[in-house]
Amino acid sequence: MRKHIVAGNWKMHKNNQETTALIEEILAKKGNNSTEIIIAPTFVNLLTAVEETKGNGITVAAQNMHQAEGGAFTGEISADMLTSIGVKTVILGHSERRAYFHETDALLANKVDTALKHNMRVIFCFGEELKDRQKENHFNIVEYQLRDALFHLEKSDWSNIILAYEPVWAIGTGETASPAQAQEMHKFIRTLIDKVYGHEVADNVSILYGGSVKPDNAKEIFSNPDVDGGLIGGAALKADDFLAIVNAF
Repeated sequence: MRKHIVAGNWKMHKNNQETTALIEEILAKKGNNSTEIIIAPTFVNLLTAVEETKGNGITVAAQNMHQAEGGAFTGEISADMLTSIGVKTVILGHSERRAYFHETDALLANKVDTALKHNMRVIFCFGEELKDRQKENHFNIVEYQLRDALFHLEKSDWSNIILAYEPVWAIGTGETASPAQAQEMHKFIRTLIDKVYGHEVADNVSILYGGSVKPDNAKEIFSNPDVDGGLIGGAALKADDFLAIVNAF
């Protein structure tokens, strides 16, 4: 049975002291819940986060990584560097990485391969822009992104893949896909995976929704049968809001 997962992408927020404070508040208030909690602080605070969460049921993820094993790539971080400090989950393909740093599906396929080679779990992000939805081309865009970045994988690789559908037009805009729109796309994604990899893979992969999830809309979004959780941005920066979303299942 696939997991319910709520992942907080902290983006370029929270210094080291603020990271510690937010983690401590989350730990103090989280209670018992079967939903997996993932937090993704910035690179310089990952080791602090790993140490603070050790044995406390929270997974720490990186927001990105380089596809190379090492070399002359100033400012970049390798999979080995991440795993050496206990980070075994990485977010790849976030819409901001695609837009601001021009990451392509071909590049992301290489990053996914590197992460899996190091036995890392990948939260793979994808989704259409507003112009794609307005042209009713959103299903094609999502299919191409999945096909070009992930459909070279073996069936066994999918045990380390989490999907995160991000309608780009609903990130940081205050807009949110309706629960029906979210379910429609998530069902399309699961059906597509079923066609390529079969029922077992499709039924077991967790598909998260990422697009302005908040405490007041999380329960309705998560009530859909093919929505297995959320990739949370702004609301992940406040413990009470983030935990309200975690507890929405």
